[in-house]
Amino acid sequence: MKSLFAALGFLTVLPLPVRWLGTGEDLGRSLIWFPLVGALIGMFAAIIDLGLGMILPPTVVSVITVLILLAASGGLHMDGLADSTDGFFSSRNREHMLEIMRDSRSGPMGVMAICGLLLLKVTTLAAVPAPWRMTTIVLMPLAGRTALTVSLAVLPYARSSGGLAEVFRPTLRVGLITAILLTGSAWLLQGPHGLITGGASLSVILLLAAYSKRKIGGFTGDTLGATCELTELIPALVACALGVYLA
Repeated sequence: MKSLFAALGFLTVLPLPVRWLGTGEDLGRSLIWFPLVGALIGMFAAIIDLGLGMILPPTVVSVITVLILLAASGGLHMDGLADSTDGFFSSRNREHMLEIMRDSRSGPMGVMAICGLLLLKVTTLAAVPAPWRMTTIVLMPLAGRTALTVSLAVLPYARSSGGLAEVFRPTLRVGLITAILLTGSAWLLQGPHGLITGGASLSVILLLAAYSKRKIGGFTGDTLGATCELTELIPALVACALGVYLA
């Protein structure tokens, strides 16, 4: 179970005892647990959302729920989105992009990406049909954390050495298992509509992986964070689209 606690310690801000987290090897084996950690984050957020929905309007509750999802990782993945956006849209070569992404300061493109994505998450979640709201909230972080494992499985590390490449050495088998877990969970929670959610989420993951490969030759910690955050939007976006289509 140390690999599960390692995944919880890596992906969340939970103050777990150090002795529970195991070694670097346990962290390296923790990828299989990433979807479960995402589902736990989603269930916690869904419970809070349900309670607040009894006393506050949907838009206000949606803001709070999105902030809970953001705070679960301490904003780490959103920081990756900002850094990736600054690098990818800098009109520089690969080496310069990687240097820009190392800079902890966010440029104007990164700030716009954060603001735009937060607005999209809040407005789409507020527009999700009521019967699908709770399951959509669960699926959002589940899809985002699955994006991490699939991206790690299909992409090489973009830098010459160091970073996450020395911790995680995923196989396509792990990526496939977590992709199946996402699709299966979506189907269990939302029936046939969940298959659309799962398929759309995986399509976005692979498209973002291909884009990252073309721009910098693979993944970095920042591009993984960006992929997590962008994929987290997809279940809400699909639920909105289906709600309009089926209305």
